[in-house]
Amino acid sequence: MSFRCLSFLLLSMWPCMAGNQRVLRVCADPNNLPFSNEQGQGFENKIAELISSALNEKLEYTWWSERKSFIKNSLDQGRCDAVLGIPSSLDSVAATQPYYRSTYVFVSRQDRNLHITSLGDPELSNLRIGIHLVGDDYAPPAIALARRGITQNITGFSLFGSYGEPNPPRKLIDAVDQGTVDIAIAWGPFAGYFAKSEKAPLDIAPVSPPMYLGVPFTYSISAGVRKGDNALKTELDEALVRESAAIQQILSQFGVPQVH
Repeated sequence: MSFRCLSFLLLSMWPCMAGNQRVLRVCADPNNLPFSNEQGQGFENKIAELISSALNEKLEYTWWSERKSFIKNSLDQGRCDAVLGIPSSLDSVAATQPYYRSTYVFVSRQDRNLHITSLGDPELSNLRIGIHLVGDDYAPPAIALARRGITQNITGFSLFGSYGEPNPPRKLIDAVDQGTVDIAIAWGPFAGYFAKSEKAPLDIAPVSPPMYLGVPFTYSISAGVRKGDNALKTELDEALVRESAAIQQILSQFGVPQVH
């Protein structure tokens, strides 16, 4: 077969080959920076792009707000094949190996010189404390504070906000910058990302100990697939290993605090 004929044959086959490209369907929140949004600006968007490229698959999103029953209504219903950013210990999915490990952190203005790192610090009783609300429930640090009898000086900031509101989790970090609260306790990726764009320099310190009164504050984070989808889980695990250096670079660019 001449080179010209071979080239023509390959060109004529290309639309068919391209049309058969595998697709990686990912469920993600359309308005949840620094993790994901519809514009693809979050670090989980970047990691999903990296993984799909490593697998030579086309990336497609199903947008679904990460509220109560997110996994049940998205992944379990077959609307996608994978989700990113789930706790590695989540037993409702088959989780990949972790690709990062982060922690809740204290956030305060540097000019306050609070230097608080422990939930057992007695000074917390005298400070205005901001914590995210997940629906009607406070994030885990509030549970530990309540067991110490610290409840009256806590203010909740919704993770979700009103429909279409841009970056609702940022309000908690804004409150520290503006002095509405003295200190915030926030999930590390939120704190690291939004603190970078505040006017006042902010201190970020990991909550210690990593578990307090039975409540964990440090979590390993994985991608998740439906239970039984072992082939995809293996592919994702292999891609995460191959692209680990690039993933770490993305996490660093987004200011994600990491612990080991």
